[in-house]
Amino acid sequence: MSPPSPSSSTEHTSEILLARWIDRFIAWLIDFIIVSVGLGIIFATISLPLWIAFPQSFENISINPAHRSLGPFNYIITSLVFMVYWTYFESTTGQSIGKRLLHLKITNLTGKRINAKTAAIESFGKAFLLPLDVILGWIFANNRRQRIFNRASDTIVIKIKEDDLLSDNIMYLKD
Repeated sequence: MSPPSPSSSTEHTSEILLARWIDRFIAWLIDFIIVSVGLGIIFATISLPLWIAFPQSFENISINPAHRSLGPFNYIITSLVFMVYWTYFESTTGQSIGKRLLHLKITNLTGKRINAKTAAIESFGKAFLLPLDVILGWIFANNRRQRIFNRASDTIVIKIKEDDLLSDNIMYLKD
């Protein structure tokens, strides 16, 4: 009996379409705007009652945002909110709102869903160290378009193919 020919092999090669850098950036920008507006609304909601109750305490505060800044505390709180946002969405559905709008998804290297720990590692780079994460990712680029924290978490960002999206024609089968 002869060995099976390569064309009759039972191995199946899957194709994964990696997301373009520009699509990833636009998805990030959408997420950034959504979370920033949400944080602005939350901070305004918290501040308004204080401003109404104690207007004299706010008289000497400059309109200049640099004077109202909480310094590193503001950066840490904001970055933590971004990290929680991305960790939650990317560990549950693989898609933040920005990724969903652009048909992108974060997966492990084989295209499977990631868990919360993996999402937290990947999200840390986006939330706290994005410029460094992206620049080093570009300098040490590989064929998977991974940022440094994508490599650390063994994740990739993929483009969902049109045939992977749900259509309006759904057939339900019973066994």
